[in-house]
Amino acid sequence: MRLSFKPLATAIALGSVLVFGACAETHKSESTGQYLDDTGITSKVKAKILQDDQLKVLQIGVSTYKGVVQLSGFVDTAAMKTRATQVVKSVEGVESVENDLVVKP
Repeated sequence: MRLSFKPLATAIALGSVLVFGACAETHKSESTGQYLDDTGITSKVKAKILQDDQLKVLQIGVSTYKGVVQLSGFVDTAAMKTRATQVVKSVEGVESVENDLVVKP
């Protein structure tokens, strides 16, 4: 009885194409490197927010796309909203900030 490795080789080739194709840059998405940079920026921003005495809140959502940081969620005062923008701008790699935080009534 002979074993055929053709189906296995085909499966490995197809899997490789899918894995490497997913990493390819498209016009509508980030490159893998940009995605990793943005992930790092997001982590740094979250850490800075938690370290800041005026902002120690977990209600601020942070997302980053091509260096643009978007803040979302709720804060207690307008001063906290302003402070959040200042803190984010101090993080290396941040191109700009979209502050969509809502001040609780």
